[in-house]
Amino acid sequence: MTRLDQSLFAEHAYLPDGWRRNVLLEWEANGTLTAVTPDTAAVPAGVRKAAGPVLPGMPNLHSHAFQRAMAGLTEYRANATDNFWSWRDLMYRFAARITPEGLAAVAQWLYIEMLKAGYTSVCEFHYVHHAQDGSRYANQAELAQRVVDAASASGIGMTMLPVLYQYSGFGSRAPRDDQQRFINTPESLLDLLGTLRAARPESAALRYGVAPHSLRAVSADSLRTLLGGIDRNAPVHIHIAEQTAEVDACVETEGARPVQWLLDRFDVDSRWCLVHATHVDANETLALAKSGAVAGLCLTTEANLGDGLFPAQEYLDAHGRIGIGSDSHIGVDWRAELRLLEYGQRLTRRQRNVLASAQVTHVADRLFDAALDGGAHATGRAVGALQAGRRADWLVLDADHASVAEHAPGAWLSGVVFCEHGETPVRDVYAGGVQVVENRRHRDEAGAYARYRVALADLLK
Repeated sequence: MTRLDQSLFAEHAYLPDGWRRNVLLEWEANGTLTAVTPDTAAVPAGVRKAAGPVLPGMPNLHSHAFQRAMAGLTEYRANATDNFWSWRDLMYRFAARITPEGLAAVAQWLYIEMLKAGYTSVCEFHYVHHAQDGSRYANQAELAQRVVDAASASGIGMTMLPVLYQYSGFGSRAPRDDQQRFINTPESLLDLLGTLRAARPESAALRYGVAPHSLRAVSADSLRTLLGGIDRNAPVHIHIAEQTAEVDACVETEGARPVQWLLDRFDVDSRWCLVHATHVDANETLALAKSGAVAGLCLTTEANLGDGLFPAQEYLDAHGRIGIGSDSHIGVDWRAELRLLEYGQRLTRRQRNVLASAQVTHVADRLFDAALDGGAHATGRAVGALQAGRRADWLVLDADHASVAEHAPGAWLSGVVFCEHGETPVRDVYAGGVQVVENRRHRDEAGAYARYRVALADLLK
């Protein structure tokens, strides 16, 4: 890129201190912002001008890429008590069919959908490791590498989180036959991670961490072994307390609720992301907030699976960190995640604007800021803000969209999050300083969608 290709002028941009006028964004060739200057007198000669208001790109802190291909295919009653566990059985059957080529095609299309929605980073919670019969690929990182390459091809930034998955339930229960593609040990997972790092080294666009799947799928000893084999600053993500049955089983076998058990035994801090954490009691809520860890909320998936509602008001009021993820990808839109986060609280409390605060009275602004901050911590990458030293990731709103047009800047986020009128208000998207979406179209949209359809047709045979 030339110097002029590494700058953009925006009449309005959302900076850490709110909306500012006449902002000049400048970045290096590696995609890192070097200067963000508000109140610039005029557009410098030769510098591009953003087509509308500019927002930081949103991090997506929880993704299972292959599940995008099954969205919409489980919306029927499987039995008299259809719930998360019956959905999981259907998901396992789907996971058993995915091929390396199919996974690559599904992942690339998903990441294009994320970029079009304004997600510019993704944390991939990757647990399909092995061949369809459970045997190891010659390249043990075959599937993870396909996913990393799909992210690179789409342009989205990635935190790859290979998953440790040993057991089928609390008490170190033996794995089920339909879990063989997932099963490994701490040692084999660390070995896979080393292979992956050697083939695809970390960069400004790529970070590695680990993901113990859940407390029911790992033991305390294996979790300690895993954590002892990674960098002290590497992100650590874990599913936890998503279902009441999981909480009950943990209490029965381990003598404590899942979040409290984890906090009591491990140094849970800001590099941790506790995905879902739906069923936490008052003590766990306050302790989790105090730890600095991120609660990874995936509202569209949690609603789809009938999981329950996270105690968002109490947690946010205790200064807890949150981020959002699209998880099973029944929906791929950060606006929907934030909207549902607030609406769930409204429905249970029969009040409006529940998640506003005395300091930030607009709900959308408070939740957007919180999701940027928590999402950035969860990725372990310098993202989530239009600020020197951060990644040059942003989205450009359509200034003529019905949710934005004629509104004052202070109402733009409210319109974007809570209004659903017509097409997306996200017009353009930049990731690492490169425009990957222009006028709602990704640079490789047609080809990626064609490959996705071929993969989907093969899966659905």
